[in-house]
Amino acid sequence: MKKRGDMNKDTKPSRHWLRNIGLFFAGLIVLLAIIAAFNAREIFRFWKVVTLFDKQNITENFQNMAGIFPYHEVKNGDPVYQFKKNPRQLPETCRYNGKSHNFLQLMKDTRTTGLLVLKDDTIVFEDYYLGADENSLHISWSVGKSFVSALIGIAIDEGYIKSINDPVSDYAPELKGSGYDGVPLKDVLQMSSGVKFNEDYADFYSDINRMGRTTALGNSINGFAASLKSERSSGEYHHYVSMDTQVLGMVLKNAIGITPAQYLEEKIWKQIGMQASGKWLVDDLDMELVFGTLNVTTRDYARFGKLYMDGGNWQGKQIVPAQWVKDSITPDAPHLQPGVNPLSSSKMGYGYQWWIPEFPQGDFMALGVYGQYIYINPGKKVVIVKNSADSEWRSGADTNYITMSCFQTVANEI
Repeated sequence: MKKRGDMNKDTKPSRHWLRNIGLFFAGLIVLLAIIAAFNAREIFRFWKVVTLFDKQNITENFQNMAGIFPYHEVKNGDPVYQFKKNPRQLPETCRYNGKSHNFLQLMKDTRTTGLLVLKDDTIVFEDYYLGADENSLHISWSVGKSFVSALIGIAIDEGYIKSINDPVSDYAPELKGSGYDGVPLKDVLQMSSGVKFNEDYADFYSDINRMGRTTALGNSINGFAASLKSERSSGEYHHYVSMDTQVLGMVLKNAIGITPAQYLEEKIWKQIGMQASGKWLVDDLDMELVFGTLNVTTRDYARFGKLYMDGGNWQGKQIVPAQWVKDSITPDAPHLQPGVNPLSSSKMGYGYQWWIPEFPQGDFMALGVYGQYIYINPGKKVVIVKNSADSEWRSGADTNYITMSCFQTVANEI
Protein backbone atom coordinates (compact mmCIF):
# COMPACT_ATOMS: atom_id res chain seq x y z
CA MET A 1 0.00 0.00 0.00
CA LYS A 2 1.28 3.47 -0.89
CA LYS A 3 1.86 5.92 1.87
CA ARG A 4 0.18 9.33 1.87
CA GLY A 5 3.51 10.94 1.04
CA ASP A 6 3.96 8.64 -1.96
CA MET A 7 0.52 9.56 -3.25
CA ASN A 8 1.35 13.23 -3.01
CA LYS A 9 4.52 12.65 -4.95
CA ASP A 10 2.56 10.85 -7.71
CA THR A 11 0.16 13.76 -8.12
CA LYS A 12 2.81 16.44 -8.51
CA PRO A 13 3.64 15.60 -12.19
CA SER A 14 0.00 15.79 -13.18
CA ARG A 15 -0.41 19.17 -11.50
CA HIS A 16 2.76 20.36 -13.20
CA TRP A 17 1.41 19.17 -16.56
CA LEU A 18 -1.85 21.00 -16.04
CA ARG A 19 0.01 24.13 -15.08
CA ASN A 20 2.11 23.90 -18.27
CA ILE A 21 -1.00 23.43 -20.40
CA GLY A 22 -2.52 26.50 -18.77
CA LEU A 23 0.60 28.53 -19.43
CA PHE A 24 0.67 27.33 -23.04
CA PHE A 25 -2.88 28.45 -23.73
CA ALA A 26 -2.35 31.72 -21.90
CA GLY A 27 0.72 32.35 -24.05
CA LEU A 28 -1.18 31.37 -27.18
CA ILE A 29 -3.93 33.85 -26.36
CA VAL A 30 -1.36 36.58 -25.79
CA LEU A 31 0.36 35.71 -29.09
CA LEU A 32 -2.91 35.77 -30.99
CA ALA A 33 -3.77 39.09 -29.38
CA ILE A 34 -0.42 40.51 -30.47
CA ILE A 35 -0.91 39.21 -34.02
CA ALA A 36 -4.42 40.62 -34.10
CA ALA A 37 -3.18 43.99 -32.82
CA PHE A 38 -0.54 44.21 -35.52
CA ASN A 39 -2.98 43.06 -38.22
CA ALA A 40 -6.15 44.73 -36.98
CA ARG A 41 -6.29 47.01 -40.01
CA GLU A 42 -6.02 44.10 -42.46
CA ILE A 43 -8.56 42.04 -40.53
CA PHE A 44 -10.98 44.99 -40.45
CA ARG A 45 -10.55 45.68 -44.17
CA PHE A 46 -10.86 42.01 -45.08
CA TRP A 47 -14.14 41.74 -43.19
CA LYS A 48 -15.41 44.96 -44.75
CA VAL A 49 -14.56 43.75 -48.25
CA VAL A 50 -16.25 40.40 -47.68
CA THR A 51 -19.43 42.09 -46.40
CA LEU A 52 -19.19 45.24 -48.56
CA PHE A 53 -22.30 44.56 -50.63
CA ASP A 54 -24.50 43.04 -47.92
CA LYS A 55 -27.94 44.64 -47.94
CA GLN A 56 -27.69 45.94 -44.38
CA ASN A 57 -24.26 47.53 -44.99
CA ILE A 58 -24.10 48.59 -48.62
CA THR A 59 -25.61 52.09 -48.36
CA GLU A 60 -23.35 53.19 -45.51
CA ASN A 61 -20.30 51.50 -47.05
CA PHE A 62 -20.68 53.22 -50.42
CA GLN A 63 -20.71 56.64 -48.73
CA ASN A 64 -17.84 55.91 -46.34
CA MET A 65 -15.21 54.00 -48.33
CA ALA A 66 -12.46 56.35 -47.16
CA GLY A 67 -13.01 54.96 -43.67
CA ILE A 68 -12.07 51.49 -44.88
CA PHE A 69 -9.05 52.06 -47.12
CA PRO A 70 -6.35 54.74 -47.13
CA TYR A 71 -6.70 57.33 -49.85
CA HIS A 72 -5.09 60.17 -51.77
CA GLU A 73 -7.01 63.41 -51.64
CA VAL A 74 -7.87 65.19 -54.88
CA LYS A 75 -8.13 68.74 -53.62
CA ASN A 76 -10.67 71.16 -55.00
CA GLY A 77 -9.83 74.78 -55.64
CA ASP A 78 -11.52 78.16 -55.79
CA PRO A 79 -13.75 79.26 -57.27
CA VAL A 80 -16.32 76.46 -57.23
CA TYR A 81 -18.31 76.33 -60.47
CA GLN A 82 -21.98 76.89 -59.68
CA PHE A 83 -24.78 75.46 -61.77
CA LYS A 84 -27.98 77.38 -62.31
CA LYS A 85 -31.21 75.82 -61.03
CA ASN A 86 -34.60 75.60 -62.69
CA PRO A 87 -36.59 72.58 -61.43
CA ARG A 88 -38.76 70.74 -63.95
CA GLN A 89 -41.05 67.75 -63.92
CA LEU A 90 -39.38 64.59 -65.18
CA PRO A 91 -41.15 62.22 -67.59
CA GLU A 92 -43.34 59.87 -65.60
CA THR A 93 -42.78 56.70 -67.64
CA CYS A 94 -40.23 55.14 -69.95
CA ARG A 95 -40.15 51.91 -71.95
CA TYR A 96 -37.75 49.07 -72.62
CA ASN A 97 -38.52 46.00 -74.73
CA GLY A 98 -42.15 47.01 -74.95
CA LYS A 99 -42.62 47.26 -71.19
CA SER A 100 -43.47 50.50 -69.41
CA HIS A 101 -41.62 51.60 -66.27
CA ASN A 102 -42.38 54.41 -63.85
CA PHE A 103 -39.13 56.40 -63.84
CA LEU A 104 -39.04 57.62 -60.24
CA GLN A 105 -40.28 54.26 -58.97
CA LEU A 106 -37.43 52.63 -60.89
CA MET A 107 -35.02 55.01 -59.17
CA LYS A 108 -36.48 54.02 -55.80
CA ASP A 109 -36.44 50.30 -56.58
CA THR A 110 -32.77 50.46 -57.58
CA ARG A 111 -31.90 52.19 -54.29
CA THR A 112 -30.76 55.50 -55.69
CA THR A 113 -28.88 57.70 -53.22
CA GLY A 114 -28.43 60.71 -55.50
CA LEU A 115 -30.11 61.69 -58.78
CA LEU A 116 -29.26 64.83 -60.76
CA VAL A 117 -30.40 65.93 -64.22
CA LEU A 118 -28.49 68.71 -65.94
CA LYS A 119 -29.85 70.53 -69.01
CA ASP A 120 -27.35 72.84 -70.67
CA ASP A 121 -25.85 74.57 -67.63
CA THR A 122 -28.88 74.18 -65.38
CA ILE A 123 -29.89 71.61 -62.78
CA VAL A 124 -33.48 70.74 -63.62
CA PHE A 125 -33.78 67.89 -61.11
CA GLU A 126 -31.79 67.01 -58.00
CA ASP A 127 -32.76 64.82 -55.09
CA TYR A 128 -31.08 62.60 -52.51
CA TYR A 129 -32.23 59.50 -50.69
CA LEU A 130 -31.22 56.92 -48.08
CA GLY A 131 -29.39 59.45 -45.92
CA ALA A 132 -27.28 61.04 -48.66
CA ASP A 133 -27.13 64.76 -49.47
CA GLU A 134 -25.37 67.14 -51.86
CA ASN A 135 -22.15 66.96 -49.80
CA SER A 136 -21.98 63.16 -49.61
CA LEU A 137 -19.04 61.48 -51.30
CA HIS A 138 -20.10 58.33 -53.12
CA ILE A 139 -17.80 55.67 -54.51
CA SER A 140 -17.59 55.68 -58.28
CA TRP A 141 -16.87 52.03 -58.88
CA SER A 142 -16.27 51.73 -62.63
CA VAL A 143 -17.55 55.24 -63.36
CA GLY A 144 -14.03 56.17 -62.24
CA LYS A 145 -12.60 54.37 -65.26
CA SER A 146 -13.82 57.21 -67.47
CA PHE A 147 -11.83 59.70 -65.37
CA VAL A 148 -8.73 57.57 -66.00
CA SER A 149 -9.43 57.66 -69.73
CA ALA A 150 -9.47 61.47 -69.62
CA LEU A 151 -6.10 61.50 -67.87
CA ILE A 152 -4.59 59.15 -70.45
CA GLY A 153 -5.78 61.48 -73.22
CA ILE A 154 -4.26 64.49 -71.50
CA ALA A 155 -0.97 62.63 -70.91
CA ILE A 156 -0.75 61.73 -74.61
CA ASP A 157 -1.47 65.32 -75.58
CA GLU A 158 1.27 66.54 -73.23
CA GLY A 159 3.78 64.05 -74.64
CA TYR A 160 4.20 61.85 -71.57
CA ILE A 161 2.85 58.90 -73.56
CA LYS A 162 4.09 58.76 -77.14
CA SER A 163 1.39 56.75 -78.86
CA ILE A 164 -1.83 54.94 -78.17
CA ASN A 165 -0.31 51.99 -80.03
CA ASP A 166 2.64 51.65 -77.63
CA PRO A 167 2.74 48.42 -75.60
CA VAL A 168 1.70 49.03 -72.01
CA SER A 169 4.71 46.99 -70.87
CA ASP A 170 6.99 49.70 -72.31
CA TYR A 171 5.71 52.05 -69.60
CA ALA A 172 5.12 49.45 -66.89
CA PRO A 173 8.04 46.97 -67.10
CA GLU A 174 6.62 45.01 -64.17
CA LEU A 175 4.10 43.69 -66.69
CA LYS A 176 6.80 41.88 -68.66
CA GLY A 177 5.95 38.18 -68.78
CA SER A 178 2.31 38.78 -67.83
CA GLY A 179 -0.78 38.67 -70.04
CA TYR A 180 -0.24 42.39 -70.67
CA ASP A 181 3.25 42.02 -72.09
CA GLY A 182 3.27 43.65 -75.54
CA VAL A 183 -0.44 44.55 -75.51
CA PRO A 184 -1.09 47.97 -77.13
CA LEU A 185 -2.43 50.73 -74.91
CA LYS A 186 -5.42 51.11 -77.23
CA ASP A 187 -6.53 47.50 -76.71
CA VAL A 188 -6.36 47.98 -72.95
CA LEU A 189 -8.38 51.19 -73.18
CA GLN A 190 -11.04 49.33 -75.15
CA MET A 191 -11.26 46.39 -72.72
CA SER A 192 -9.89 44.12 -75.41
CA SER A 193 -6.62 43.09 -73.77
CA GLY A 194 -7.22 39.36 -74.19
CA VAL A 195 -6.36 38.82 -70.52
CA LYS A 196 -8.23 36.09 -68.68
CA PHE A 197 -10.33 37.56 -65.87
CA ASN A 198 -13.59 36.64 -64.14
CA GLU A 199 -15.53 39.82 -63.24
CA ASP A 200 -18.48 38.03 -61.59
CA TYR A 201 -19.19 39.72 -58.25
CA ALA A 202 -21.58 36.90 -57.33
CA ASP A 203 -18.76 34.32 -57.47
CA PHE A 204 -16.77 34.37 -54.21
CA TYR A 205 -13.74 32.91 -56.00
CA SER A 206 -13.88 35.21 -59.05
CA ASP A 207 -10.83 37.28 -59.95
CA ILE A 208 -12.55 40.54 -59.05
CA ASN A 209 -13.41 39.27 -55.58
CA ARG A 210 -9.97 37.70 -55.07
CA MET A 211 -8.48 41.03 -56.03
CA GLY A 212 -10.53 42.82 -53.36
CA ARG A 213 -9.51 40.39 -50.63
CA THR A 214 -5.88 40.44 -51.73
CA THR A 215 -5.72 44.23 -51.58
CA ALA A 216 -7.53 44.33 -48.24
CA LEU A 217 -4.79 42.14 -46.75
CA GLY A 218 -2.14 44.65 -47.76
CA ASN A 219 -0.89 43.23 -51.03
CA SER A 220 -0.04 45.18 -54.19
CA ILE A 221 -2.84 45.87 -56.67
CA ASN A 222 -0.23 46.26 -59.42
CA GLY A 223 1.27 42.93 -58.46
CA PHE A 224 -2.14 41.33 -58.83
CA ALA A 225 -2.52 42.83 -62.32
CA ALA A 226 0.95 41.56 -63.25
CA SER A 227 -0.03 38.02 -62.19
CA LEU A 228 -2.75 37.71 -64.84
CA LYS A 229 -2.36 35.67 -68.03
CA SER A 230 -3.87 36.02 -71.48
CA GLU A 231 -6.55 33.76 -72.94
CA ARG A 232 -6.75 35.22 -76.46
CA SER A 233 -5.02 37.71 -78.72
CA SER A 234 -5.68 41.35 -77.89
CA GLY A 235 -7.83 43.62 -80.02
CA GLU A 236 -10.26 40.92 -81.18
CA TYR A 237 -12.89 40.47 -78.46
CA HIS A 238 -14.47 42.86 -75.97
CA HIS A 239 -14.26 41.32 -72.51
CA TYR A 240 -14.67 43.59 -69.49
CA VAL A 241 -11.60 43.36 -67.25
CA SER A 242 -11.26 45.85 -64.40
CA MET A 243 -7.54 45.18 -64.19
CA ASP A 244 -7.20 46.67 -67.68
CA THR A 245 -7.91 50.04 -66.06
CA GLN A 246 -5.44 49.34 -63.27
CA VAL A 247 -2.83 48.78 -65.97
CA LEU A 248 -3.74 52.19 -67.41
CA GLY A 249 -3.05 53.62 -63.97
CA MET A 250 0.36 51.94 -63.89
CA VAL A 251 1.20 53.37 -67.31
CA LEU A 252 -0.02 56.82 -66.28
CA LYS A 253 1.91 56.97 -63.00
CA ASN A 254 5.16 55.79 -64.57
CA ALA A 255 4.81 58.10 -67.57
CA ILE A 256 3.98 61.35 -65.77
CA GLY A 257 6.08 60.78 -62.65
CA ILE A 258 3.37 61.81 -60.16
CA THR A 259 0.38 59.99 -58.74
CA PRO A 260 -2.85 59.73 -60.75
CA ALA A 261 -4.57 61.63 -57.92
CA GLN A 262 -2.16 64.56 -58.27
CA TYR A 263 -2.60 64.59 -62.03
CA LEU A 264 -6.39 64.48 -61.70
CA GLU A 265 -6.28 67.37 -59.25
CA GLU A 266 -4.04 69.47 -61.47
CA LYS A 267 -5.60 68.76 -64.86
CA ILE A 268 -9.31 68.41 -64.08
CA TRP A 269 -10.37 69.04 -60.47
CA LYS A 270 -9.03 72.57 -60.18
CA GLN A 271 -9.75 73.38 -63.81
CA ILE A 272 -13.52 72.86 -63.72
CA GLY A 273 -14.37 74.14 -60.25
CA MET A 274 -15.20 70.94 -58.40
CA GLN A 275 -17.06 71.65 -55.16
CA ALA A 276 -15.45 69.00 -52.94
CA SER A 277 -12.13 67.25 -52.60
CA GLY A 278 -12.33 63.75 -54.01
CA LYS A 279 -10.81 60.73 -52.33
CA TRP A 280 -9.06 58.06 -54.38
CA LEU A 281 -8.44 54.85 -52.45
CA VAL A 282 -4.92 53.39 -52.48
CA ASP A 283 -3.32 50.09 -51.53
CA ASP A 284 -0.67 49.71 -48.84
CA LEU A 285 2.02 50.49 -51.39
CA ASP A 286 0.40 53.90 -52.01
CA MET A 287 -0.93 53.06 -55.49
CA GLU A 288 -4.38 54.31 -56.42
CA LEU A 289 -6.95 51.60 -57.01
CA VAL A 290 -7.82 53.27 -60.29
CA PHE A 291 -10.09 50.47 -61.48
CA GLY A 292 -12.96 52.07 -59.57
CA THR A 293 -12.46 53.64 -56.14
CA LEU A 294 -12.76 57.39 -56.70
CA ASN A 295 -15.14 59.00 -54.19
CA VAL A 296 -16.98 62.08 -55.50
CA THR A 297 -20.14 64.11 -54.82
CA THR A 298 -23.10 63.79 -57.16
CA ARG A 299 -22.71 67.39 -58.35
CA ASP A 300 -19.03 66.86 -59.11
CA TYR A 301 -19.88 63.78 -61.17
CA ALA A 302 -22.22 66.13 -63.06
CA ARG A 303 -19.41 68.66 -63.59
CA PHE A 304 -17.27 65.95 -65.14
CA GLY A 305 -20.23 64.90 -67.29
CA LYS A 306 -20.67 68.48 -68.48
CA LEU A 307 -16.97 68.59 -69.42
CA TYR A 308 -17.53 65.65 -71.79
CA MET A 309 -20.92 66.93 -72.94
CA ASP A 310 -19.04 70.01 -74.16
CA GLY A 311 -16.37 67.99 -75.95
CA GLY A 312 -13.71 68.39 -73.26
CA ASN A 313 -14.04 72.16 -73.26
CA TRP A 314 -14.74 74.13 -70.08
CA GLN A 315 -15.84 77.73 -70.39
CA GLY A 316 -13.70 78.23 -73.50
CA LYS A 317 -10.66 76.32 -72.27
CA GLN A 318 -9.87 72.89 -73.72
CA ILE A 319 -9.26 70.61 -70.75
CA VAL A 320 -9.42 67.20 -72.45
CA PRO A 321 -8.35 67.17 -76.13
CA ALA A 322 -11.43 67.37 -78.36
CA GLN A 323 -10.20 64.60 -80.64
CA TRP A 324 -9.62 62.36 -77.63
CA VAL A 325 -13.19 62.89 -76.45
CA LYS A 326 -14.48 62.04 -79.92
CA ASP A 327 -12.31 58.93 -80.22
CA SER A 328 -13.22 57.85 -76.68
CA ILE A 329 -16.90 57.52 -77.52
CA THR A 330 -16.52 56.02 -81.00
CA PRO A 331 -16.50 52.21 -81.25
CA ASP A 332 -14.02 51.76 -84.09
CA ALA A 333 -13.85 47.98 -84.52
CA PRO A 334 -16.38 45.14 -85.01
CA HIS A 335 -15.96 43.77 -81.49
CA LEU A 336 -16.85 47.15 -79.95
CA GLN A 337 -20.17 47.77 -81.71
CA PRO A 338 -23.41 48.01 -79.69
CA GLY A 339 -26.20 45.45 -80.03
CA VAL A 340 -26.05 41.67 -79.96
CA ASN A 341 -22.44 41.02 -80.90
CA PRO A 342 -20.70 37.60 -81.01
CA LEU A 343 -17.38 39.40 -80.55
CA SER A 344 -18.41 41.04 -77.29
CA SER A 345 -19.57 39.96 -73.85
CA SER A 346 -22.03 42.89 -73.75
CA LYS A 347 -24.89 44.31 -75.81
CA MET A 348 -23.49 47.78 -75.22
CA GLY A 349 -20.76 49.30 -77.33
CA TYR A 350 -17.44 50.44 -75.95
CA GLY A 351 -14.85 53.16 -76.54
CA TYR A 352 -11.96 54.29 -74.38
CA GLN A 353 -13.45 53.36 -70.99
CA TRP A 354 -16.86 54.76 -72.00
CA TRP A 355 -20.02 52.78 -72.79
CA ILE A 356 -22.27 53.28 -75.82
CA PRO A 357 -25.98 52.41 -75.35
CA GLU A 358 -27.51 49.34 -76.93
CA PHE A 359 -29.58 51.63 -79.17
CA PRO A 360 -27.39 54.74 -79.43
CA GLN A 361 -28.68 58.27 -79.99
CA GLY A 362 -25.32 60.00 -80.06
CA ASP A 363 -25.15 59.43 -76.30
CA PHE A 364 -22.67 57.61 -74.08
CA MET A 365 -22.05 56.97 -70.42
CA ALA A 366 -19.80 55.96 -67.58
CA LEU A 367 -21.18 53.00 -65.68
CA GLY A 368 -20.33 51.30 -62.38
CA VAL A 369 -21.58 48.25 -60.53
CA TYR A 370 -24.50 48.46 -58.12
CA GLY A 371 -26.05 51.35 -60.03
CA GLN A 372 -23.57 54.17 -60.73
CA TYR A 373 -24.07 56.24 -63.89
CA ILE A 374 -23.00 59.39 -65.67
CA TYR A 375 -25.21 59.51 -68.77
CA ILE A 376 -24.31 62.13 -71.40
CA ASN A 377 -26.31 63.20 -74.45
CA PRO A 378 -24.43 66.06 -76.18
CA GLY A 379 -27.14 66.54 -78.83
CA LYS A 380 -29.77 67.18 -76.17
CA LYS A 381 -27.28 68.94 -73.86
CA VAL A 382 -28.24 66.60 -71.03
CA VAL A 383 -26.22 64.95 -68.27
CA ILE A 384 -27.80 62.54 -65.79
CA VAL A 385 -25.99 61.31 -62.68
CA LYS A 386 -27.29 58.44 -60.61
CA ASN A 387 -25.53 57.11 -57.52
CA SER A 388 -26.94 53.98 -55.97
CA ALA A 389 -26.47 51.26 -53.41
CA ASP A 390 -28.51 48.59 -55.14
CA SER A 391 -27.82 45.31 -53.35
CA GLU A 392 -30.10 43.52 -55.86
CA TRP A 393 -28.19 44.87 -58.88
CA ARG A 394 -26.60 41.50 -59.66
CA SER A 395 -29.96 39.73 -59.91
CA GLY A 396 -31.41 42.21 -62.42
CA ALA A 397 -29.89 41.21 -65.75
CA ASP A 398 -31.66 44.01 -67.65
CA THR A 399 -31.31 46.75 -65.02
CA ASN A 400 -28.60 48.63 -66.92
CA TYR A 401 -30.52 48.45 -70.19
CA ILE A 402 -33.80 49.57 -68.60
CA THR A 403 -32.08 52.45 -66.79
CA MET A 404 -30.25 53.49 -69.95
CA SER A 405 -33.49 53.51 -71.95
CA CYS A 406 -35.15 55.63 -69.26
CA PHE A 407 -32.26 58.09 -69.33
CA GLN A 408 -32.76 58.41 -73.08
CA THR A 409 -36.44 59.17 -72.50
CA VAL A 410 -35.56 61.87 -69.98
CA ALA A 411 -33.00 63.40 -72.36
CA ASN A 412 -35.50 63.47 -75.22
CA GLU A 413 -38.40 64.90 -73.20
CA ILE A 414 -36.94 67.17 -70.55
